[in-house]
Amino acid sequence: QVQFVESGGGLVQPGGSLRLSCAQVGSAFRYYRLAWYRQAPGKQREWVARSLSEVTTEYAESVKGRFAISRDNDNNLLFLQMNNLIPEDTAVYYCNRHPPSLAWGQGTPVTVSS
Repeated sequence: QVQFVESGGGLVQPGGSLRLSCAQVGSAFRYYRLAWYRQAPGKQREWVARSLSEVTTEYAESVKGRFAISRDNDNNLLFLQMNNLIPEDTAVYYCNRHPPSLAWGQGTPVTVSS
């Protein structure tokens, strides 16, 4: 059974940084497109950043220039470096394939507040 385990979230002040990690258990993910998603309170889940290959990435306009997605295929890990965080980034962050095709993990909550 393939599972995603997200970690690294927390409370951070505006302008701060966090690095999220996602471990996939049960399947090698080097052959798949992967993405980070987030769901803010009262809103639908949205994609944030996606890794289409080891070198090709795409970002939602709202995070472009501030977030960076990367992957470690040897260890089945996906990362999201988040810089210059703003309150609108507050959400629970998830990882999954792109498009999402597996069960969602628990996510990791990120709160940006002073």
